[in-house]
Order: sequence, then structure tokens, then C-alpha cells
Amino acid sequence: MGLSIGLVGLPNVGKSTTFNALTKAQNAEAANYPFCTIEPNKAVVPVPDKRLIELAKIVNPEKLQYSTLDFVDIAGLVKGASKGEGLGNKFLSNIRETEVILQIVRCFDDENIVHNEGSIDPLRDVEIIETELILADVEVLQNRIQRLKKQAKADKDAKTSLEMAEVLVEFLADGNLARNFPKADTDTYKLLNNEVRFLTDKEIMYGANVDENGLLEDSEYVKVLTKHAHENNCEIIKLCAKVEEELIDLEEDEAKEFLDELGVKESGLEQIIHKGFDKLGLMSYFTAGVKEVRAWTIRKNTTAPKAAAVIHNDFEKGFIRAEVIAYNDFVELGGENKAKEAGKMRLEGKEYIVNDGDVMHFRFNN
Repeated sequence: MGLSIGLVGLPNVGKSTTFNALTKAQNAEAANYPFCTIEPNKAVVPVPDKRLIELAKIVNPEKLQYSTLDFVDIAGLVKGASKGEGLGNKFLSNIRETEVILQIVRCFDDENIVHNEGSIDPLRDVEIIETELILADVEVLQNRIQRLKKQAKADKDAKTSLEMAEVLVEFLADGNLARNFPKADTDTYKLLNNEVRFLTDKEIMYGANVDENGLLEDSEYVKVLTKHAHENNCEIIKLCAKVEEELIDLEEDEAKEFLDELGVKESGLEQIIHKGFDKLGLMSYFTAGVKEVRAWTIRKNTTAPKAAAVIHNDFEKGFIRAEVIAYNDFVELGGENKAKEAGKMRLEGKEYIVNDGDVMHFRFNN
């Protein structure tokens, strides 16, 4: 669907290690994704979904196809990125193309790994990154304000946008993120955002990169980062990038045993993928046949015809109705035929809003 999560972070915080683990996850599944074009800074990663495994136990298909997420490794962030320092311009252009920002923040001490700023301070690191994003937004918005001033002389709508932009630029200049702007839910702000694409309006997740000991008990570094995340209505994920790389080379049972020994229920990468999927407003429905059991990615609140279009545009154009079985019914009753016999298959029309996990078959005119 072209939806992606951008990984950002200062040097030596674990961003590249985390991305490498994601890339390994991608390569491990590469045989199942012949449609993927792998770029050096991009990983197309399967979304772990145990429901797909349960469906496969019943249907016994030739192959499984998971939903996927795109992760982009955003390079070149240093102080002054908004002014073109380092690879600043490339950094900013890459991050504008993503929908969610995942900030990897170092939350562990290790004298063998030198921090770019000379010490470990999660909030300072976050401030460096977000200050560059804010400064970039201010610059773009100031340019927009100059154009709006000319248009406002003869255009009432432009005058309204100008008034909003002038309030917003002051809000940003005070060190605030656009996503926290009090009027962010107004049509005027949304119009501005569509034109400018504010970097600081994007959803943010914080990845607290800890050492192995930090996986069980929160350090002071993690506590202050968690407090900051909650104050800004952001997700925080605790992970150990080194452990994530080790997990990729293990079989599923071995990986589970390893995590159990560490006292961890879910790997950091799985948390990132699941929470990222949710942050993007996505969910999956399933098709289940002997050739393939597959998860299809759609946005929440999608109608049946639009969901069908994800498979093929012709399915939407000629949509008649959808045969729908809830996932729990499909699994508990042992498949499509038994679900039909129990009266659990529904015929739904064009207005039907697809639920997460629906097992669907579409009827359409060619």
C-alpha cells in the first residue's frame, strides 16, 4: 500500500542494528514475496499474525502470504540537518515520504560505544531530532505564509489559512510539535498540512534501545523517555537491538525459548511491527483457499468493495456481494463448510464495513 515507517536516530544509538534485524526478517521471508523490490535503505517486512497459522492448519494451503510493512532507514541526522548539515536534505526528503516516525533512542551505558553527544541522555537526543523536524517545518511554513499574504488580498480562504499559519508558526517556534497544535482537528489546519506535509504532524513511536538487563527492569533512562512519550500521546517500545539481531537467526521455537529465558513475551521487532501497523490505521482480512491463505492489508473502516479492490480493481467495479465468516467462527467450527452449515456465513453488500480478521470471498461480475 506504499505505507512506511521511517527509522531515525543519532549515530551509535542502535538504529542501524535495528534496521539490519528488520532486513534479516525481510530476507528470511523473501521467497514468499516475489513482488518486493528490495532497496538498500528499505525493508519490506511481514507482519506476524498467528491467525494466519491457525487458518492454514484448517485449509492446508500451498503457501501463506502475510501482510507487510515498509521500513525505511533514514540516514544523515545530525545537529543542523534542517539547514542541510550532514545528509540533512536527504534525511528530510526521505522522512516526508513516511507515515510514522520511529525514533531509536539509546537507553544503556557502554563505554565501548561512544555516544555522538558524549553522554547518555534520552531526552536530549529526542530534543535534537525533534528540533530539526520543527525547524524544517517552520522554514516551510514561513515560505507558505509569504505566498498566503499575497493571495489573502483577494481570497477570503487564503486569509483564513494565513491567520492559522501565523498562529501555528509561533506554536512551532516555541518548540512544539505540529501534532500537538490545539487546532489540528480543524479543516483549515488539515488543508495547510495537506499542502505543507508537516514533519512534526506524523505519528511518533519511541524505541528505547536497552541492554539485556534493561529488558526486565526499566532503567532511569527508560523511565524519563516513557514519561515524555506519554505526555505527547506517543507509543514507546522497549527493545535490545543486539538481541533482535540474534533472534533472527533462530528457529521459532528457539527464539521463543530465548525470549522466555530473558523474561520477555514478545520481541522488540514484533512490537514495532504490530504497533506500527496499528498507528498507520491498518488491519487485515483473510482469504483462505487451497492455493493460498493470505492476509490483505486495508485501512480500518473500509467498505467491502474497497477491500475487494486490494485484490484486483475489477473486484470493486463488478462487486455483487461478499461472503463473510468471522475469524473466530471459521477456526472454532473447523472451516468454511462447517461454518456455512452452522449459519455463520453472511452475505454482505456494498455498505458493509470489513472487520479485522474477516475471512472473505467476493462475488463479482466480470
